[in-house]
Amino acid sequence: MSLAARVEEKLFQNRYLVDAGKPHIAIRPHEKPSENLLAMTRICPAGCYSETSSGQVEITPDGCLECGTCRVLCEESGDITWNYPRGGFGVLFKFG
Repeated sequence: MSLAARVEEKLFQNRYLVDAGKPHIAIRPHEKPSENLLAMTRICPAGCYSETSSGQVEITPDGCLECGTCRVLCEESGDITWNYPRGGFGVLFKFG
């Protein structure tokens, strides 16, 4: 079994409680995404960011690991707004 398979199996153990209609991350509307925003389509460990066929970057925060990678890379520039999920929502880590 490869290392990637083991990581995916461990990530599958985590659960995410979606706060419908209240995402904790939002992308600022853009005509052309910044380099940092495009980078998120490759480096988000949960794969929440994707590039659309029209060249826009969008996010599906369901399954976000709340690691802060996007916050560090994109929040200061205003590309995203990031807040902690409301209590009881978000990722529930299962170790082991």
